[in-house]
Amino acid sequence: MALNLDGIIGNSPALRDVYKILEKVAPTDSTVLITGESGTGKELLVRALHKNSKRHDKAFVPINCGAIPRELLESELFGHEKGAFTHAIRSRPGRFELADGGTIFLDEIGEMDLSLQVKILRALQEKEIERVGGTQTKKVDVRVVAATNRDLEIEVAEGRFREDLFYRLNVIPMHLPPLRERGEDVLVLAEHFLRGFCSDKDRADLTIGPKAKTMLTAYAWPGNVRELENFMERLSILCEGPSVTPADLPEKIQRNVVQPEDGQPSAEGGTTGLKAGLKAGFDWPVLADMRDKGMGLKEFLDEIEDRLLQEALREASGVKNQAAELLGIKRTTLIEKLKKRNLLDA
Repeated sequence: MALNLDGIIGNSPALRDVYKILEKVAPTDSTVLITGESGTGKELLVRALHKNSKRHDKAFVPINCGAIPRELLESELFGHEKGAFTHAIRSRPGRFELADGGTIFLDEIGEMDLSLQVKILRALQEKEIERVGGTQTKKVDVRVVAATNRDLEIEVAEGRFREDLFYRLNVIPMHLPPLRERGEDVLVLAEHFLRGFCSDKDRADLTIGPKAKTMLTAYAWPGNVRELENFMERLSILCEGPSVTPADLPEKIQRNVVQPEDGQPSAEGGTTGLKAGLKAGFDWPVLADMRDKGMGLKEFLDEIEDRLLQEALREASGVKNQAAELLGIKRTTLIEKLKKRNLLDA
């Protein structure tokens, strides 16, 4: 069938791999767990799963498990009966009931309290729920799709997430790649957002100049698609000329990417722009470096990672939170990497 990708933009190899899985999984009722960094567009992928499913004409009900206070989340999910708690002046259905026949999206599932995870597990296994303050169970026919930016395997290992629930959710794992791994999708998205914001603000379309394109492609985009969208809105307001130049780009990009010099290859010339855009003096490792050390790829990459981990710890004076921030990873991820390398006391 032709995939409905409404809202998802890009055709990079990394994203095409996601489309292949989407095409196979969407028509089924299997539970899906979507992982990816914040701002990568996980909800768009979940909506695409629903739109391409047999349930597309039924309800799509999202709920952000991290945005609702713990004491209210159970009622939001499963509903409550009149008098179940203070201010429960009438019975109210929860999201599972509202999604009956359709899809429920449990966003930021990794934020959910352990006590509530047990009830989610029962809803998945038994396909039934019980309202807060109720005495009867109700059968519900829902497809469950969950998403998280956490590494749930680490959360399980550290006792913050139930192992049985993890395996029940992880029937079909899907990973949405970060923007820095999507190559030319950066420019496709940038131009799409820029056109939209210029149209909304009734100004003539802006183009992106070759040097600015190279810098946009070279930037690491820690905030992913959300960060890119925000930057494009800013440019649609503040850019004074008809074309975006390196000088128009936000200070954050200016600090992290050196402007390409005349004559250097740009993204338009068929390169990624990384060599042209990165700070002077930096050289990417090449095969010769790996051969000189007599290493295979895994050993070579492990040594690079070891050095970066130890340097971050030195700069942070051994403070794990600061070291993780320097590396752009979570503290739990850093701890896990240090454990594997026996560097935890470094």
